[in-house]
Amino acid sequence: MSTPHDPVVSPPVVSLRDVTLRFAGVTALRDVTFDVHPGELFAVIGPNGAGKTSIFNVLSGVYRPQEGEVTFAGTSILGKRPHRIAALGMARTFQNIELFTNLDVVDNLMLGRHHHLGYGWPSAVAWLGRARRQEILNRRRVEEIIDFLEIEAYRHLPVGMLPYGVQKRIELGRALAMEPTLLLLDEPVAGMNGEETEDMARFILEVKHELGLPMILVEHDMGLVMDLADRVMAMDFGTPLTTGTPAEVQAHPEVIRAYLGAGDEIVVGEDAR
Repeated sequence: MSTPHDPVVSPPVVSLRDVTLRFAGVTALRDVTFDVHPGELFAVIGPNGAGKTSIFNVLSGVYRPQEGEVTFAGTSILGKRPHRIAALGMARTFQNIELFTNLDVVDNLMLGRHHHLGYGWPSAVAWLGRARRQEILNRRRVEEIIDFLEIEAYRHLPVGMLPYGVQKRIELGRALAMEPTLLLLDEPVAGMNGEETEDMARFILEVKHELGLPMILVEHDMGLVMDLADRVMAMDFGTPLTTGTPAEVQAHPEVIRAYLGAGDEIVVGEDAR
């Protein structure tokens, strides 16, 4: 029986239970189980082919696992279409940039607001009432994101002309424009130089601390993961090896063996970059 002094335990934002995913006899995920809690940055690591992106595709509705359960926003999302899951509050960035290169920064960010339109074509054509109010709100939200990500100088430039690191930042901004309750970050610093990586790490921390947004991070940069994550799940060949704090995971013998071979150590922090 609880007492007035017992801590309040919030339910997980998203939960996977014994998720198994197969393709033509190849098991991409095997018995994957984890929770992500409000405000938590949960990271998934593993060598190429470990199943990291498959987890994102299961969460976002691209793949449907043969076994297990996935719940988000208090409901099962198995079998739901990706746009339905996005409407529940799940947003995703991509390892390969998926921006509209001929559109400027503002228009790319506005595309992240499409779930918040809330009006039909008659209102849009007449440009009255709800349509006008919603468009003003959408523009205001986009301007806030531009300020937050420090991309004011690029606002009216086609994104295809911009540096790679800035494009990755814009992709993060488009996901934030959805006002999600869970953010999936698929290798957000892949292909970046040291300065761009440090900038992205700073913005991810600001999303966590200022916006309080729970995130699932898939990333190969072990220094970044160990610096930023609250908890880490290490995988190999679709199977979870261990889940724990960064310190616990990097010292786990199975993780060391999967990454480098027995007897070696995983180098993290500044020395890893």
